[in-house]
Amino acid sequence: MASIKNLKKDVNKILAEVIEECYTYQLDADEKTNSKIEGIIDEAIETFDQLIQKIHQKEVENKSTHFNNITKELQTKGNELLEKLNKIVS
Repeated sequence: MASIKNLKKDVNKILAEVIEECYTYQLDADEKTNSKIEGIIDEAIETFDQLIQKIHQKEVENKSTHFNNITKELQTKGNELLEKLNKIVS
């Protein structure tokens, strides 16, 4: 099991990369596209908050399974956000 510290770093890194990609595309996008991209940024921030809250849950039966599920959720949500961004800018 990876440490909680590393899991927090992964959450921060992956979602920060998604937000950075959004900002990059916003530079050349029109106003309508920018508002859609801002929605993805908001969703990434919301995901960050939810995952950090799950990491800090105290009463968990199986910590290893709990943290593995958080890692899987992070990967899935990160990929979903990038797919949404690609659909908008394509």
